Amino acid sequence: SPLQGIHDNKITNLDLVCNTLKNNILEIEKKVNFVFKEAILVINNFNFIITSCTGFKKLNGSQLTKENVTYILNSLKLLINDTDQDKKIIHIFNSRFFLDKKETINLPIGLFGNFYSHELSFFLISKNDYKNFNNIFNSCNLKIKKIISKNYIEGVNLIKDNKNSETFFKIEINERNSQIFLFEKSAFKFVQSFKFGSNLILKDISKVIAIKEDIVKEILFNQKFSNENSENEYLEKEFFKNQNFRKIKKKLIYEIAEARINELSEKILFQNLNIYSLLKKNIKIYLKVEDKKIFNCFEQI
Repeated sequence: SPLQGIHDNKITNLDLVCNTLKNNILEIEKKVNFVFKEAILVINNFNFIITSCTGFKKLNGSQLTKENVTYILNSLKLLINDTDQDKKIIHIFNSRFFLDKKETINLPIGLFGNFYSHELSFFLISKNDYKNFNNIFNSCNLKIKKIISKNYIEGVNLIKDNKNSETFFKIEINERNSQIFLFEKSAFKFVQSFKFGSNLILKDISKVIAIKEDIVKEILFNQKFSNENSENEYLEKEFFKNQNFRKIKKKLIYEIAEARINELSEKILFQNLNIYSLLKKNIKIYLKVEDKKIFNCFEQI
C-alpha cells in the first residue's frame, strides 16, 4: 500500500502517515481476526550511518572470556553514544576478531593470548526519526519490537542464496535514487545513498535527440540498443507521430546512454572516495536496476 507523508526518506506529514498506517492495520486485523500488539519495522535508507570501530583487551597470556568481550562491546557502545548523541544504535555487527594480530574466523573465547582486538559495526539512525516511528506506531496501539534495515535483509538473503558470497557490494539503481551497500565477511559494513537514478538516462536521450520523454519511453520499450547498431540504422517513422520525421541514428541513442551510465558508475563506485581503497580487492558486485526498460535496452553497457 502506498505510504503517503514520506518524501525523500523523511517524514513530512506525521498525521498523514499515522492515518494511512491505522487504516491499513485495521483492515488487516479485520481480515485475520486478530489484534496486533507489536511490530517489526523494516525500513529503507532513513539517513542511516554505519560506524566501524575496534576495541582492545590486554590478556597477558590469560584466556579470553565472555566478560572480556562484553567489556569491549559496552565500552564501544558508550563511545558511540557519546560521539553521536543525536543518533540511536539499532544494529550491532561483529566484524573481525584478532588474537595476537592473527585474525580468527569465529569469536576466540577460551583461547589464550596476550592481546585481543574486536571490530564492531554500529548501525545508527537519527533519534528524531526513531521518536517519530515510535509515535506513529503508538498512535496505532503498536509497540515497535525491532527496527531492521532492508539492506541488511537483502544482504543476508544474498549470502544465503550464493555460496562463497560473504563479501560483496550491492548496487541498486532506482528510477530517482540509487544506493550502494557493502557486506564484508557476512557483516554489514557500509551504506550510501544518492539522489539520482536511471531517469537521468531517459532525460539525456530526450534532451539530445529533442523528443519528448514519453515517446523516448515508448522507443526504449520496443527497441534494444547495442554497440553493434550500424551507422545506417535509424529510428522508425512510427515513433514520431505528430512530430516531423528526422533521421536519428540508433547508435547515437546508445552513445548517449553509455556516457550517462559511465558517469553514474563512477559516482556510485569507481570514484567514490568512501570505498576507493576496497576496489583494489577482488570484491563481487551485485547490480539491481529497477527500470526494466532501461536495463533491457542497455544491458550490454
